[in-house]
Amino acid sequence: MSRAKETIEWPTMAVATLIYGGWLALTFWHTVLPIPLIVVVGGWLVAWHGSLQHETIHGHPTSWRAVNMAVGAVPLSLWLPYGLYRDSHMAHHRSPHITDPVEDPESRYVATGRGPRHAAARAQSTLIGRLLFGPPMAVLLLAVDERRRLRRWPGRVLRDWLPHLALVAPLVAWLEWTGFGVLRYVLLVVYPGFSLTLLRSFAEHRADLPGPSRAATVEHAGPLGLLYLNNHLHTAHHDRPDLAWYRLPAYQRHHHARLSAQSGRAHHSYGEIVRRFAFVPHDALVHPDRKGG
Repeated sequence: MSRAKETIEWPTMAVATLIYGGWLALTFWHTVLPIPLIVVVGGWLVAWHGSLQHETIHGHPTSWRAVNMAVGAVPLSLWLPYGLYRDSHMAHHRSPHITDPVEDPESRYVATGRGPRHAAARAQSTLIGRLLFGPPMAVLLLAVDERRRLRRWPGRVLRDWLPHLALVAPLVAWLEWTGFGVLRYVLLVVYPGFSLTLLRSFAEHRADLPGPSRAATVEHAGPLGLLYLNNHLHTAHHDRPDLAWYRLPAYQRHHHARLSAQSGRAHHSYGEIVRRFAFVPHDALVHPDRKGG
């Protein structure tokens, strides 16, 4: 068997092919598709692509980093540079204080009970708020952070944004050539796709959970398990972030007792999360270690 066959994870490559092929087909034939179908399929593809990017950041689907970046770096969501996502997510995994808003760049908590970040967190404290307001607020907060970073480290900003803009340009040209249009694409595809991603991340960490990852697991994800590439098994993912997505369910089953004890929190399904938190905050807004600070 050749070296290439030994080091390529074909299930992930198949997912990548479906995502990019589906995206091209959707945007090319959009004029013959009803808008609800565009929203459902397009949103699924963008969210699925985010899950694929997550896999590539963790060293999949090949043993070659450059190939993995090529698989994941295409910015179907338009707004987030791959390099920024990679650096933020790896810092999240390396953090010894996951969920702390100062130590963990992916924390949903805030450090104080005032200011614009607290207002943004309050608007997203319920699941409905997260799905409706989360996408535009994430873009706005990114712009604020990048403006601040530009003043301090302009070279780093250029390193992240120039390749991103170079990849966005042909996507924008394609969307305009097909007649889909960038604004229509953002509203009908990117927005619902990002909301689907935010559904996954809404309840996967809590500051009061035991264990270093403070991660929760959704035991039964149904079709969303494929959409999220099994990242709903979040305690297992933090326990073995190097495992490919299609190996996580077996790992979860084999280590279920230990992972359940380590997590302290398991949701039966995303339906349960919707029922419990649609209009009820998932947690406090200010991180418990920062209260009174």
